[in-house]
Amino acid sequence: MIKMIEKIQEYILCLDEQRYYDAHEALEAIWFPRRFEDDKEMKLLKGFINASVSFELFKQDKILQSKKVWKNYIKYRPLLYNVESSHSNTYHSIARYVEKIHLKQHY
Repeated sequence: MIKMIEKIQEYILCLDEQRYYDAHEALEAIWFPRRFEDDKEMKLLKGFINASVSFELFKQDKILQSKKVWKNYIKYRPLLYNVESSHSNTYHSIARYVEKIHLKQHY
Protein backbone atom coordinates (compact mmCIF):
# COMPACT_ATOMS: atom_id res chain seq x y z
CA MET A 1 0.00 0.00 0.00
CA ILE A 2 1.23 3.46 -0.90
CA LYS A 3 2.03 5.63 2.09
CA MET A 4 -0.05 8.72 1.58
CA ILE A 5 2.09 11.08 3.65
CA GLU A 6 5.21 10.12 1.69
CA LYS A 7 3.50 10.90 -1.62
CA ILE A 8 2.18 14.20 -0.27
CA GLN A 9 5.69 15.16 0.86
CA GLU A 10 7.05 14.12 -2.54
CA TYR A 11 4.42 16.34 -4.22
CA ILE A 12 5.54 19.35 -2.16
CA LEU A 13 9.23 18.66 -2.85
CA CYS A 14 8.54 18.43 -6.58
CA LEU A 15 6.67 21.75 -6.48
CA ASP A 16 9.65 23.29 -4.66
CA GLU A 17 11.94 22.05 -7.42
CA GLN A 18 9.56 23.10 -10.21
CA ARG A 19 9.23 19.47 -11.29
CA TYR A 20 5.53 19.81 -11.90
CA TYR A 21 5.10 16.65 -13.96
CA ASP A 22 6.70 14.65 -11.15
CA ALA A 23 4.44 16.39 -8.62
CA HIS A 24 1.47 15.24 -10.66
CA GLU A 25 2.82 11.69 -10.70
CA ALA A 26 3.34 11.65 -6.93
CA LEU A 27 -0.31 12.39 -6.13
CA GLU A 28 -1.63 10.34 -9.01
CA ALA A 29 -0.12 7.27 -7.33
CA ILE A 30 -2.65 7.83 -4.52
CA TRP A 31 -5.57 9.08 -6.59
CA PHE A 32 -5.54 6.74 -9.59
CA PRO A 33 -6.38 3.47 -7.79
CA ARG A 34 -9.27 5.25 -6.04
CA ARG A 35 -10.42 7.54 -8.86
CA PHE A 36 -13.89 6.00 -9.13
CA GLU A 37 -14.69 6.43 -5.45
CA ASP A 38 -17.07 9.19 -4.44
CA ASP A 39 -14.58 10.50 -1.91
CA LYS A 40 -13.99 14.18 -1.16
CA GLU A 41 -10.36 13.66 -0.27
CA MET A 42 -9.65 11.93 -3.59
CA LYS A 43 -11.39 14.76 -5.43
CA LEU A 44 -9.28 17.30 -3.56
CA LEU A 45 -6.14 15.39 -4.55
CA LYS A 46 -7.39 15.47 -8.14
CA GLY A 47 -7.55 19.25 -7.79
CA PHE A 48 -3.93 19.40 -6.61
CA ILE A 49 -2.94 17.14 -9.50
CA ASN A 50 -4.63 19.58 -11.87
CA ALA A 51 -2.74 22.48 -10.28
CA SER A 52 0.61 20.82 -11.00
CA VAL A 53 -0.47 19.96 -14.55
CA SER A 54 -1.42 23.61 -15.03
CA PHE A 55 2.07 24.66 -13.91
CA GLU A 56 3.73 22.18 -16.26
CA LEU A 57 1.67 23.47 -19.18
CA PHE A 58 2.60 27.04 -18.27
CA LYS A 59 6.26 26.03 -18.17
CA GLN A 60 5.85 24.67 -21.71
CA ASP A 61 4.34 28.03 -22.78
CA LYS A 62 0.90 26.46 -23.29
CA ILE A 63 -0.89 29.31 -21.56
CA LEU A 64 -4.46 28.64 -22.74
CA GLN A 65 -4.27 24.98 -21.77
CA SER A 66 -2.75 25.95 -18.44
CA LYS A 67 -5.65 28.30 -17.69
CA LYS A 68 -8.18 25.63 -18.60
CA VAL A 69 -6.60 23.03 -16.29
CA TRP A 70 -6.30 25.61 -13.48
CA LYS A 71 -10.08 25.93 -13.55
CA ASN A 72 -10.26 22.25 -12.58
CA TYR A 73 -8.19 23.00 -9.49
CA ILE A 74 -10.58 25.84 -8.63
CA LYS A 75 -13.55 23.48 -9.04
CA TYR A 76 -12.21 21.15 -6.33
CA ARG A 77 -10.77 23.82 -4.02
CA PRO A 78 -13.96 24.23 -1.90
CA LEU A 79 -13.47 20.66 -0.69
CA LEU A 80 -10.68 22.01 1.54
CA TYR A 81 -13.40 23.14 3.94
CA ASN A 82 -15.39 19.94 4.21
CA VAL A 83 -12.99 17.05 3.76
CA GLU A 84 -12.38 15.02 6.89
CA SER A 85 -8.77 13.86 6.87
CA SER A 86 -5.79 13.62 9.13
CA HIS A 87 -4.03 15.58 6.35
CA SER A 88 -6.40 18.57 6.37
CA ASN A 89 -3.81 21.05 7.67
CA THR A 90 -1.34 19.88 5.04
CA TYR A 91 -3.98 20.29 2.32
CA HIS A 92 -4.58 23.88 3.40
CA SER A 93 -0.83 24.54 3.22
CA ILE A 94 -0.65 22.96 -0.23
CA ALA A 95 -3.55 25.10 -1.42
CA ARG A 96 -1.79 28.27 -0.26
CA TYR A 97 1.40 27.13 -1.94
CA VAL A 98 -0.11 26.25 -5.32
CA GLU A 99 -2.05 29.51 -5.33
CA LYS A 100 1.18 31.40 -4.65
CA ILE A 101 2.85 29.62 -7.58
CA HIS A 102 -0.16 30.44 -9.76
CA LEU A 103 0.06 34.15 -8.90
CA LYS A 104 3.75 34.23 -9.84
CA GLN A 105 2.88 33.02 -13.35
CA HIS A 106 1.29 36.40 -14.17
CA TYR A 107 -1.52 35.33 -16.40
